[in-house]
Amino acid sequence: MANRPRATPKKQLPLRALGAVAVLTLATGTLNGATQSESRHRAADNAGSDHCQGRGIPANKISIQMFSYSNWGNVIGTEKIFAELAAIGYENVEPFDGSYEGRTAKEFSELLERHGLNAPTAHGSTDEKTFAETIDFAKTVGQRYTGSGGSASPGTATLRDTLETARTLNRLGEKSKNSGTGKIFVHNHQGEFTRQFPHPRTGELTSAWELLAEFTDPRYVTFELDVLWAADAGVDVVQLLSEYGERVELLHVKDGFLNGDERAVPTDLGEGELEWTTILDAAQKQVKYFIVERDLAPSTAEFARDSFEFLSCYTC
Repeated sequence: MANRPRATPKKQLPLRALGAVAVLTLATGTLNGATQSESRHRAADNAGSDHCQGRGIPANKISIQMFSYSNWGNVIGTEKIFAELAAIGYENVEPFDGSYEGRTAKEFSELLERHGLNAPTAHGSTDEKTFAETIDFAKTVGQRYTGSGGSASPGTATLRDTLETARTLNRLGEKSKNSGTGKIFVHNHQGEFTRQFPHPRTGELTSAWELLAEFTDPRYVTFELDVLWAADAGVDVVQLLSEYGERVELLHVKDGFLNGDERAVPTDLGEGELEWTTILDAAQKQVKYFIVERDLAPSTAEFARDSFEFLSCYTC
């Protein structure tokens, strides 16, 4: 692969544990003379019916966050969505609260089974008062992790809150792991990286995300790194994976266009600015599930199909 020039990042954040100023890794949109989109479609075209089987990410490690289907799901329903995803080749899905449509855990598990799907992860509740119910639901569905679309209470608004949240996560993660379900995960947006506090021991400015990583127990707590929101915060995702790889077992594979000081604009996988070859290469050793997502995708069927092909064929 030819070296790509790097674009100037919109922010530079002093991430303590990275050992240097974080620089956003971007592609200029070219790969050996072709646009990333053209390269993606050419790889898919060359794959034939096997979707580059054995050369990309295996199907049993690819998942999709059901929030991508939010708009369309209200029209066609979860059962039809599952049928479509199974036909594409998906073996895993990541539900959120809107995915269940009032079904019990047993009913949802049966729905997954009818379509040959698994739900190893889900964005649920980390409310400590009801976490026993969360674990029971997760065990019935067959989850291997518990977690939410964020972290846990009280959040990361202040240093004190962040350290207390780490303690909460340790308690919840221990309960989840001891139940047989698995670790609890933390899902990030931009704020976990842009909010920085003096380290309680050194006084050095440290992001909330790094503090959570340092003060949580790796036996019980892992991280679901949302690539786009981390990049939008100014993080060099490849360097982060290099430094914290053993803590990141889940990857939200989300592409988009960075928009200066404004929020990034999500797009289909392979059509945005992120340099996926280096990111996926850095993630391959430790990440257990690669979970594609585009917030409220306008054409979800196409997004799901193209994302599956992209991950299956990215090394072709």
